[in-house]
Amino acid sequence: QVQLVESGGGLVQAGGSLRLSCAASGRTLSSYFMGWFRQAPGKERDFVAVISWSGLNQVYADSVKGRFAISRDNAKNTVYLQMNGLRPEDTAVYYCAATIGENLREFWSYHDWGQGTQVTVSS
Repeated sequence: QVQLVESGGGLVQAGGSLRLSCAASGRTLSSYFMGWFRQAPGKERDFVAVISWSGLNQVYADSVKGRFAISRDNAKNTVYLQMNGLRPEDTAVYYCAATIGENLREFWSYHDWGQGTQVTVSS
């Protein structure tokens, strides 16, 4: 089991940027696909982005493509989500999660989750 802790959330104005971090302990992340999801109040948990174990491949939700960038540093056991051009509709709790693979856009495919970090974008 991997323990994941997100950080970096906060309040930002529309058009601003935030960088989320997800630090892992317990096991090395290098064998896992790592994803970011988000959940707004009253809504389902939505896929945001995923990165392969090597970091060479990334997939993004259409809603964040071109604005967000996922990256990882396996030496630091950390995954990042750089968020630029933030919009009010990006407001949500952001979660990182780990999976060994398959159905990478589906939250139920992920077996380890962090506690989440709140991102609020004001208009």
